[in-house]
Amino acid sequence: MLKVGITGGIGSGKSTVTNMLRDMGLPIVDADIIAREIFTIYPEVLKRIKGEFGYEFFDNEGKLKRKEFGNYIFKSDTRRKKLESIVIPFIIREINHRIKTYEENNCGLCFLDAPTLIENNLHTSMDAVILVWVASDVQIQRVMSRDALDLDETIDRIRAQMPIDEKRQFADFIIDNGESIENTKLQLDLIIKQLERSNGKYEV
Repeated sequence: MLKVGITGGIGSGKSTVTNMLRDMGLPIVDADIIAREIFTIYPEVLKRIKGEFGYEFFDNEGKLKRKEFGNYIFKSDTRRKKLESIVIPFIIREINHRIKTYEENNCGLCFLDAPTLIENNLHTSMDAVILVWVASDVQIQRVMSRDALDLDETIDRIRAQMPIDEKRQFADFIIDNGESIENTKLQLDLIIKQLERSNGKYEV
């Protein structure tokens, strides 16, 4: 099975590209979805977060107050790294499980959508990497608008990831997602065709 990683920066538009792939009927493993689901799949994750950061970030139903907790975490590299040390092993475990399931079902191609694909060395197990790129000013405006964050909160989140321009050196393909949806789709279609030509084991 050909495994293709998709990454970018927060606000770069990975979800737009991933949705295009879904429309094509291609299998996607979405790390952001898994990151939300692990609290249900692995209840011990919440217990460890409560033990490390306290109960004040949980509501009366025991659910995590995501925005409040996120603002707290992204203000400190130490806190962010501590959280990552708790959740990332579970996220990677579930990613590998889902990829293996697609492989066992004889899928010829699988995409892994992961914002920290490179930071967590997941790119090393991929056959190809697609970077969804936008200029920094576009990235900032998109995150502020999408997540209703102020500039400082937005910068904190962007700085928590590897700079998007540094990710270019790890990419086999780069999609400039700063223009129209149609332009993004055209670039993606060309990449899919190149993948088809490079590997005759699957059909798209």
